[in-house]
Amino acid sequence: MRKNQRAQWAHTSMPLPPVLFEDEVLVAFDKPSGLPVSPDRKDHLRENLTALVREKFGDGFANVHRIDEEASGLVLYTKTKPALDFVSGQFQSKTVIKRHQALVVGLPQADEYSVDFVLKEDEARPGVMCVVKKHGLASETAFTVRQKYPQPGERPSFAYVECRPVTGRMHQIRVHLAASGTPILNDAFYGNETRLLLSDLKRGYKGRIDEKPLIGRIALHAGELTFTHPGSREKITITSPLPNDFAVALKYLEKFATAKSRR
Repeated sequence: MRKNQRAQWAHTSMPLPPVLFEDEVLVAFDKPSGLPVSPDRKDHLRENLTALVREKFGDGFANVHRIDEEASGLVLYTKTKPALDFVSGQFQSKTVIKRHQALVVGLPQADEYSVDFVLKEDEARPGVMCVVKKHGLASETAFTVRQKYPQPGERPSFAYVECRPVTGRMHQIRVHLAASGTPILNDAFYGNETRLLLSDLKRGYKGRIDEKPLIGRIALHAGELTFTHPGSREKITITSPLPNDFAVALKYLEKFATAKSRR
């Protein structure tokens, strides 16, 4: 994240993100990339979504799960203690279905696969997770490749992947994809320096010296939660649409990279 962006959030109050769903006991927000869900353990003055929510609605509003600061998408809060206990129990028992979308660098070897690794925080790099053989936390994610975008020659290939984390370890999806050989695009911790440029996709497009990537932040979006509602006791699904930059990147990949692969 850019330092000036961090400084801006530390000293100014930003509006709440858009509401995706709300009733008498739940509210879900569409978090932008770059906004932490919870207070930063190193910088308690940094703005975060939970502080913004409680500043406006009071301390009774509680966050029941987290997504990475760098990711965008759906974050759920409860308004009452009974609702918090009921929904949190579903996350703990792993009965909540979580669907994330990722744009990865490289082509997965299978269209359906699962990854289960033992993870722990890297002692040499606090805040970064690593794969270990033991003395860590079990983690599991199921993946489905929705579209592949192969590229000719030395140009990077990409894939659009649905991610369904079973456990909820820090950076889990990112570590699993990177360890599988297909890191998420623009992942500063676990990825590489590959950028998604229109000049790499469109034949004859020369671009500019200062060409900007089609998507400039980590290509990871928390798109959907399915769980049992604490009031009605019926299944409910809340969704977050792909942000514009993510959708535009996919549009150009579909238009140019998919067309190339069919020739």
